[in-house]
Amino acid sequence: MIQRGIVHQRLVAVFLLGWLLLGFPLLALFDRPETIGGIPLLIVYLSAAWIALIVLLAAIVERRR
Repeated sequence: MIQRGIVHQRLVAVFLLGWLLLGFPLLALFDRPETIGGIPLLIVYLSAAWIALIVLLAAIVERRR
């Protein structure tokens, strides 16, 4: 039962991190006309944040098993 509570807390923490990463203040920081390898900075940031959230969620769920 304790393990279930810890997993739940970690999932909530990842949700809040995702809300922070994909929220307006940070998105505004990366919304510039600069590019990385020809890809706009905002798209690179969104892709990296999305992949990081997926990896964190996978690590939390798979650790449970």
